[in-house]
Amino acid sequence: MKVTVLMGGWSAEREVSLVSGKGIAGAARALGHSVTELDMGAAPADGATLAERLLATKPDVVFNALHGTPGEDGTVQGLMDLLGLKYTHSGVTTSAVAIDKELTKKMLVPAGVRMPGGRIVASESLYERDPLPRPYVLKPVNEGSSVGVAIVTAESNYGTPIASNAPGPWQQYPQLLAEPFIAGLELTVAVLDHLPTGIGEPLAVTELKPDTGFYDYEAKYTDGRTTHICPAQIPPLVTVAALEQAALAHRVLGCRGVSRSDFRYDPSEGPNGLYLLEVNTQPGMTPLSLVPEQARVRGISYEALVGRLIESALA
Repeated sequence: MKVTVLMGGWSAEREVSLVSGKGIAGAARALGHSVTELDMGAAPADGATLAERLLATKPDVVFNALHGTPGEDGTVQGLMDLLGLKYTHSGVTTSAVAIDKELTKKMLVPAGVRMPGGRIVASESLYERDPLPRPYVLKPVNEGSSVGVAIVTAESNYGTPIASNAPGPWQQYPQLLAEPFIAGLELTVAVLDHLPTGIGEPLAVTELKPDTGFYDYEAKYTDGRTTHICPAQIPPLVTVAALEQAALAHRVLGCRGVSRSDFRYDPSEGPNGLYLLEVNTQPGMTPLSLVPEQARVRGISYEALVGRLIESALA
């Protein structure tokens, strides 16, 4: 088949997307497909629009390897729907909801998924008072992959209240989501659609242990900065809960192909200490990425994973 790998873009995750895209293109070629690599962020010499560039490749399927906006928020998905193209991963509505952490809560909490409380705050209000008792977490509402996350503690050097000149996401985003900080372990679960049923199957639970600080964007994508323990060495009841909650989130949001749910687990609370933080509809496919790692644990090679995502899009 003709497979166009759409990658790059212009979000904060552009470089990671390019690495994902290169790996996917190599795997698709190894599977026998004719592959075109399309960097959405590179301006073409002829001034062609993205729609024109996509149609020119005449794809049987577009492998969406974009991360962040506009490739993960429904924008590119809407364009491909208008063009009548088949593409991997989730569609417009799911993408738009899942990238918005507040909308995700409104969908998942009533369905029985345990998530931390919190509220949207204007960044300027942080210079007057803390929105929650410390420690708490601040994160952009519409970003993924740990971009722009800050943990505000009594010992942090942000000031009390936060100083306007202190480096942090409040300088980049007009609004932020404030949530209570959950002590404990960082966990993640990938959910892969089972063919031909299309039902999301959770693969495994991975514990992420950053060498220093917390699991931020740099720790996630820098080799040697984070230790992955898969399967996670946690109580069996917590493993079962994480797998079930990830599968439930995948289903309720209407995810397609693959998703990855990120959790925090506070052992002091027992099985009730598991909280889902966010659902990623375009998880990374780099050598350090978690979805390929969990697939390998289940006996699914990188090439086979790429093949299954292509099949899911065609189905």
